Amino acid sequence: MTGRILSAAVLGAAVAFGGPALAQKDTITLGMALEPPNLDPTAGAAAAIDEVVYANVFEGLTRFAEDGSIQPALAKSWEISDDGLTYTFQLREDVSFHDGTEMTAEDVKFSLDRARAEDSTNAQKVLFEDIETVEVIDPQTVEVTLSSRDGAFLTNMAWGDAVIVAEESAADNATNPVGTGPFQFEEWRQGDSVVLSRYPDYWGEPVALEQATFKFISDPTAAFSAMMAGDLDAFPSFPAPENLAQFEADPQFKVIEGSTEGEIIMAMNNAREPFDDIRVRQAVAHAIDRQGLIEGAYFGYGTPIGTHFAPQNPAYVDLTDQSAYDPERSRELLAEAGYEDGFETTLKLPPPSYARRGGEILASYLRDVGIETEIITIEWAQWLQSVFEDTDYDLTVVAHTEPMDIGIYARDDYYFNYSSEEFNAIMKELDATSEAGKRVELLKEAQRKLADDYVNAFLFQLPKLGVAKADLMGLWEDQPTQANDLTGVYWEE
Repeated sequence: MTGRILSAAVLGAAVAFGGPALAQKDTITLGMALEPPNLDPTAGAAAAIDEVVYANVFEGLTRFAEDGSIQPALAKSWEISDDGLTYTFQLREDVSFHDGTEMTAEDVKFSLDRARAEDSTNAQKVLFEDIETVEVIDPQTVEVTLSSRDGAFLTNMAWGDAVIVAEESAADNATNPVGTGPFQFEEWRQGDSVVLSRYPDYWGEPVALEQATFKFISDPTAAFSAMMAGDLDAFPSFPAPENLAQFEADPQFKVIEGSTEGEIIMAMNNAREPFDDIRVRQAVAHAIDRQGLIEGAYFGYGTPIGTHFAPQNPAYVDLTDQSAYDPERSRELLAEAGYEDGFETTLKLPPPSYARRGGEILASYLRDVGIETEIITIEWAQWLQSVFEDTDYDLTVVAHTEPMDIGIYARDDYYFNYSSEEFNAIMKELDATSEAGKRVELLKEAQRKLADDYVNAFLFQLPKLGVAKADLMGLWEDQPTQANDLTGVYWEE
């Protein structure tokens, strides 16, 4: 989700480290804007975790392909019972963890039981709440029985939060991740980089890269300098869109433009005055010029959204007109709610450029209608604790990058503090529905409900803007989940 940093001194170290590796054509150095707080996707909400380890170090029963479809991963096939409650997974043979131990159905049972346990620290524990039992049939067969039909179950199993881990190594995965993927963990230089290397005993097709280094560079100017200096081979989610035209004009580079599942929102604490009043939330929504925000914060890249759903999805409903930019209407709504003279509030901004740059513009829009907005910049660890965990905030800006995550609004304890029996009923019916057409209609109904309730200020869809050396092939153009999947990356001869 949520949405997920390099001084001049660290950048200098990157040059020294990256130089020799760049001459080799079986290694790669990628830039990332944020350093993950840990490397265990089952124990953290930060998107940066999956950006390093998803499909590279860890794998699940299923996985997302670049086009968003669900593909087999550690499960080579599965059967679903007629009542839709029992999933029987046939596991691949000869799969080993990076410590050499065999991966079997016992590991699947351990992983799913651990994720759904009462004391689970999994950030997406809700993905597993419909699991009633996990039974080992034989070493290569596992049977999962649900308490109720869940039309999204195979999709849920593709999330990074559902990867398969071993009981022997799970406790140390935060700092020493042990998975089944084509890359194994080598080193984490705190504040600088994570290094992965090819796992020689990988069960699947061997990857072309011998080594991959993820460098953490949050400053957009430093990111541009590192790419131009040749210290990076690619920056899959480039933080400085204003520089893309320069890369496009340089034959050494290519710009990779695609879509993500990241809805950028200005979240409102629905349980805190005055945002517990729908008229105030509606006023906030009408105060914002989305296109002006996109131009100012992201240099024209991005698609306006009017609800929490990706525009590229076939079920998307364009509801932007419902909260169109109308500052006069915004002032009227504030007056109706008893805030003729406006009010004071705070806006907590995490590190990503869309948040920091966009936050300044949003604060200006809010001030124009009488909402005096104090900006508070915080680091990711603070954001995860104070906003996501403690819900101690008024307003915040973040990109929710998980795929098809509209169901988060049905969680009464989620940080929005939104509670709607009607919305929950829609989600419950969706979970019990597998027929494609009916699911589309329910998803449209859910989108409209969120727009009607003005739960948050829905801003724009985060584009996938990447930069890479011209002869580097196989990077994802679109990003259906928060990942830098290197399994198909290679250097063109």
